[in-house]
Order: sequence, then structure tokens, then C-alpha cells
Amino acid sequence: MSAPQNELRPDLAIIAANVAPGSKVLDVGCGDGDLLAALRDTRQADARGMELDPMGVAECVARGLSVIQGDADTDLSFYPDGAVDYAILSQTLQTTRRPDLVLDELLRIGGKAFVSFPNFAHWRVRLSLLWHGRMPVTRLLPIAWYETPNIHHVTVSDFRDLVAAKGLKVEGAWFLSGDRLTSAAAASWRAEHAVFLLSR
Repeated sequence: MSAPQNELRPDLAIIAANVAPGSKVLDVGCGDGDLLAALRDTRQADARGMELDPMGVAECVARGLSVIQGDADTDLSFYPDGAVDYAILSQTLQTTRRPDLVLDELLRIGGKAFVSFPNFAHWRVRLSLLWHGRMPVTRLLPIAWYETPNIHHVTVSDFRDLVAAKGLKVEGAWFLSGDRLTSAAAASWRAEHAVFLLSR
């Protein structure tokens, strides 16, 4: 698999580097459209997005990107089976009401799915809970517990268990410590973020 591109947030760079050129892509929770723009411009992808925040949608449209306002928990059902080659959910899984059902929808809509998420079992998170007894606020988890959009505190091990329970195939997995790739060894406590490429 390809190495990450430098212009994007590290998890997005990994995804962009590993999308096949000319693919059809749906980015769910696309934010301001950085990944969509990169896929369009560097991979010649037919890249479309869905974003809950109207400001994010407006930013994407201003950049000439094809994005609609929608909610991953309720609006993915409107997409037909096999509509795209890749469905992408970056840093959004933990904010959905039913991550397991959203994962099913991603792999119904796309032949493959990229999923990235913060690892809530990272050693700094564990240490903060141990020493201070509080949910951590870090560079990569910068929002206090009472205003965070994160409603499911997923770990690398939790996600691997879900993938195994659903009988999904892991075609690729990348783990980030800060902005750098780290090995899969002990990723459940060493990785701050994880990126998985899944298929059925």
C-alpha cells in the first residue's frame, strides 16, 4: 500500500494515497472537503460527499465539490447498493448513534470502506484517566467531555472485534502516533488514530 501524502491530515493522506485512480467515492462526514478535493485533483476520482454541518456543506460547495447535507445515521439508506467503489468515514464513526449499522451501510454502498477513528485506549488517554480521573483533553481529542461530539469511545481492539463479528475482511490497517505511522504491534495502546480498509 502507498505511503501517506503530506498535504492532508495524516489519516486522510493515508486514505487518499490508497484510493485507486478514477474510482467513484463517497466521503461520509466530509467536513470542509479537503479529502474530496485531493481525491478529485490527484486521483481523478468521481468524489462526492455527505456532511451534517451546513457550514461544512457550504465550504465544500464553494470549492466546487459535490456535497449534500445528510446524517450518516439516517440518510445512507437512500444510496443504492454498490453505488461507489469506496465509502469513506473519517473521524466520524465515534460520533454516530449506531456505528455497527453505519458500517453495514458503508459496505452496502461501497465495494470497500475506509474507516478512521481516534483510539480511546491510547496510553495518554489511559494515563489521564488513571492519574487525574478525568476524560482527557489532548491535541487530537481537544474538546471537553461535556461538549464533545464523540458518543462512542471506540478502541482499536473494539473495532477489530466488531469487524471479526461481522465477518469483514481487513484489506489494510494503518496506525498513527501523533502524525507518524507506527507499527501494528501493541496498536491498542500505542496508536492515537487508526485507519482500516474493509471489504466483505
